[in-house]
Amino acid sequence: MSNTAGNGAILVVGGGMSGLTAALEAAEVGKDVFIIEKTASFGGRVAQLHQYFPKLCPPICGLEINYRRIKDNRKIRTYTLTTVKSISGGPGNYEVQLETAPRYINSNCTACGDCALVCAEEVDDDFNFGMKKIKAVHLPHEMAFPRRFVLDKEACSAESLAAIKGACKYNAVDLDMQPQTFTLQVGAIIWSTGWNPYDANKITNLNYGSSKAIITNMMMERLAAENGPTKGKILRPGDGAEPASFAFVQCAGSRDENHLEYCSSICCLATFKHISYIRAQYPEAKIYVFYIDLRTPGRYEKFRGKFIDDPNTVFIKGKVADITAERDGGVTVTAENAVDGGKIHQKVDMCVLATGMQPAIGEQGKALGLTMDGNGFIVSEAAKGMFSAGCAKGAVEVYTSGQSSTAAALQAIQIGR
Repeated sequence: MSNTAGNGAILVVGGGMSGLTAALEAAEVGKDVFIIEKTASFGGRVAQLHQYFPKLCPPICGLEINYRRIKDNRKIRTYTLTTVKSISGGPGNYEVQLETAPRYINSNCTACGDCALVCAEEVDDDFNFGMKKIKAVHLPHEMAFPRRFVLDKEACSAESLAAIKGACKYNAVDLDMQPQTFTLQVGAIIWSTGWNPYDANKITNLNYGSSKAIITNMMMERLAAENGPTKGKILRPGDGAEPASFAFVQCAGSRDENHLEYCSSICCLATFKHISYIRAQYPEAKIYVFYIDLRTPGRYEKFRGKFIDDPNTVFIKGKVADITAERDGGVTVTAENAVDGGKIHQKVDMCVLATGMQPAIGEQGKALGLTMDGNGFIVSEAAKGMFSAGCAKGAVEVYTSGQSSTAAALQAIQIGR
């Protein structure tokens, strides 16, 4: 299968906020745009947030507007569960081979949920970082676009698959779906492949996984979100206890030659945001922030100032050496105070690891011939018609990501004119 929209067409790889922005900017000046997303729905990491800067909006604010604009724009064609397999040609005339994985649910789906009612199997909910289980046939999340279920066929028994198919009155379940390979002819490619949270399991001294009380910053976002595993209530995973004390471990894996050498720039700001979440629910909770440096540049200094003087929040300049699980479900954080040289053993009910942002494209970028910097971010090459945007370009927050996506679109529309 081949799809050609003229040499001036643009392929956007990645359907998070930066990819959606780039696609819309290009399409609204008349370019044909193809946007692909490797998961079952668009929205990316922003869809997983409770609030995002600069206005502390819920993700529905930006995503719903962009989804509607995409639906209304005939210049944009969307593909989910789709990845790039190979690229040939050059600027103005690229041939890109892609593959779409089977969803096992076709476009007849109305998201009624009848199939999930009869599904016997459950799987880990990746959208909520495994903090709950979902049916093997499910809507990816409440804001999913397209609003269509997806089936984990391998997780289901033959009996369950038959029941799922039989429950659908719209004939939307297609158990015979196969991977589909197709080719696009485009003039330029925008890489908006986003980021992944750094794997906290690799930071062995922090003992992530030894206690349900040790979570990551993105898990905190899901706990605070109304569509999260606890319906917005910040509770300790595992036993559902209401925490009376919290510790934040900054630079968890960042600025470390053994993990991520760079500063992810957003983690300190995210921690102050998480303190605001906690204060909304637990005004008297004790909070301890262990940090190397606190970086909240520019417009965000005022936001930081609101919490620096909080009498129940203690900021400790020092690197955390160890986190130990306690019998009561809490943990003890051990660190050396960099100011006075003393050792600190702080017991808390929950500990949040501020893990960094790692480029999601990984080794695939090199395999596709992209130019990567020393940290794995994609380098834009205007002469080649290749542009990076958002967190594929560097670790940034949503506002800056949108700016870089607009810039990438403005450059890409010049190719093949």
